[in-house]
Amino acid sequence: MLLRLRVSLPDRPGVLGQVARAFGVMGADILQVTVLERQSGRAVDDFTVSWSGLFEPDELRDRIAVVPGARVEAVWPTREAPGTTPDYDLLGHVAGEPDRAFVTLVDAVPDLVSADWAVAVDTTTGEAVHRSWQAPETVPAVPGLTPLRAATLSEGELHLVSVPMEGLHLVVARSQGPAFHRAELDKVTRLVGIVSVLARASVTRA
Repeated sequence: MLLRLRVSLPDRPGVLGQVARAFGVMGADILQVTVLERQSGRAVDDFTVSWSGLFEPDELRDRIAVVPGARVEAVWPTREAPGTTPDYDLLGHVAGEPDRAFVTLVDAVPDLVSADWAVAVDTTTGEAVHRSWQAPETVPAVPGLTPLRAATLSEGELHLVSVPMEGLHLVVARSQGPAFHRAELDKVTRLVGIVSVLARASVTRA
């Protein structure tokens, strides 16, 4: 199975290698490392690993914690297969069918940020105009959720990203795993911006 682990660790030489060795001892094959943050002497990295499932998540946390200063902030399943280019695939599909730009974005974006589902909501009516396949019928009410600005929000174990886009706003949700990091918010915001440009260019040509 593919798992994503968010690990906070000291930002100094050799620590990443120690964490990698700890994964190796558990039989987990590291497929990808994404640096989310480096500041104040610490780093936050997302590790995507192929794992046999011999240990429970709490055991994973304990075994990584043997590295001095390292701690696992979250463990959750992911469908984002390393070595592929889903961002480029998304933009290629949008460029090929720009009239379906936002539908394509909603369907694809959960896999791009290891989320569960996404919904495009009409800014005026508040109704969902398109849902990814795992999305609920209605968007859960979360205090502070607004179509006017890009933001991350959390309500209990439900974590959301909300990004405005062309009379709609995109809501991306994760219920397994940690709150969205600002690096993930930035990624979704940039994708929305590029998809919006491609969609507008199509309308202009027409």
